[in-house]
Amino acid sequence: MTSKTLSVVTPVYFNAGSLPRLFEEFGKLEDQLAGRGVALELIFVDDGSKDRSLELLLEFRQRRPATKVVKLTRNFGAVHCSKTGFRFVTGDAFMIVAADLQDPPSLIVDMVERWEQGAKFVICERSTREDPLVSRIYSRIYYKLLRALVIRDYPQGGYDMALMDRALLEPMTHSAKSVFTPLLAYWLGYTPEVIKYHRPKREHGKSGWTFRKKLTAFLDVMLGFSITPIRLISAVGAFTALFSFLYGGAVVINALLNRIPVEGFATVVALITFLLGLIILMLGVIGEYLWRIFEETNKRPETVIEQVW
Repeated sequence: MTSKTLSVVTPVYFNAGSLPRLFEEFGKLEDQLAGRGVALELIFVDDGSKDRSLELLLEFRQRRPATKVVKLTRNFGAVHCSKTGFRFVTGDAFMIVAADLQDPPSLIVDMVERWEQGAKFVICERSTREDPLVSRIYSRIYYKLLRALVIRDYPQGGYDMALMDRALLEPMTHSAKSVFTPLLAYWLGYTPEVIKYHRPKREHGKSGWTFRKKLTAFLDVMLGFSITPIRLISAVGAFTALFSFLYGGAVVINALLNRIPVEGFATVVALITFLLGLIILMLGVIGEYLWRIFEETNKRPETVIEQVW
């Protein structure tokens, strides 16, 4: 007899290489959870894959008919793909598990145990990782900025895999389009139970987490959860205005005393270039905020579902 259900949402994008092993891991997990009286609901969302991912998902569903498979019309991104999966969650708790197996499904049993003990939010923090050097450098800078500008107690190594009680489902499903879901889950305020683990090297395929997507996620985090960029703009503007006022005063005084030399073209050009660059940068940041407001008000769907099995 099972008294509770855990729903697992897995976004799939060009993961044909890792899916067979993922199915095996989910099979083992289902047996382990059944021994604890917990049922497993599997929800796969194909995010516009062009390889055999969808074919493998449907083959797996034939062997396990309770599996839910959702196909999107095109690639909308992992965050939007995951949020689409939340719509089909019926369990007492839910979580996102990546299809590339870099976040080991074997951790889920420990997470479920802590959930059964009363924790509503259980996260797996990466203590060490075997990602490429550039990715590690980016992650270190990203999490330092995130802790400095957004949430000071955010896990230093970051996390992707988190088990959330059903109480978190409503705000996670109906959040803003550009929101970054791991940060939103942490921002909701539930005290997390933390499990530290070593993130292994990716064995199958190539990561779709490109620099462009990382930069977009960075902007979504910084501009979606923090007012610091706007306040920083105000501070820089105030400092520049003060400096310009002092410099202008000095120019007026020197003009009254006839101490202004003819030379100074380089200084004028340098000041104009610096101030114009500063203005363009500030307008860019303000434009990012305005774009996010437009995204929330244009009534455009976050994803488009083509078919559901």
